[in-house]
Amino acid sequence: MTAEVFTPSDVNVTMTPTAVKHVRKQLDKKPEAKGIRLAIKKSGCSGFKYETQWVETPESDDRIFTIDGVDVFVKQEHLPLVNGIEIDFVTEGVNSLFRFRNPNATAECGCGESFTVA
Repeated sequence: MTAEVFTPSDVNVTMTPTAVKHVRKQLDKKPEAKGIRLAIKKSGCSGFKYETQWVETPESDDRIFTIDGVDVFVKQEHLPLVNGIEIDFVTEGVNSLFRFRNPNATAECGCGESFTVA
């Protein structure tokens, strides 16, 4: 990850109604969870990949985005990589998964598991 200067108040993360519905349904099964974390890890052939995790205890460097009652936690250091991202939840055949529409991604690998930023 690279250091980037930006104004934190300008950062935005959104979710589609389908994603919100899915996360709410899962949170109902996990009363200890406060929300979902969107994390970025160095990985894959393109450089970075998305990870989602349930959050039981927020961390001190978390930025919390509340979307239709769902809290999305993002570490401060990941904000430049996800600014403007839309999180969707889609069904493809028999598989369901989160789909990320990230305006900062300049390329994705062929399998769609990782992405690059400029």
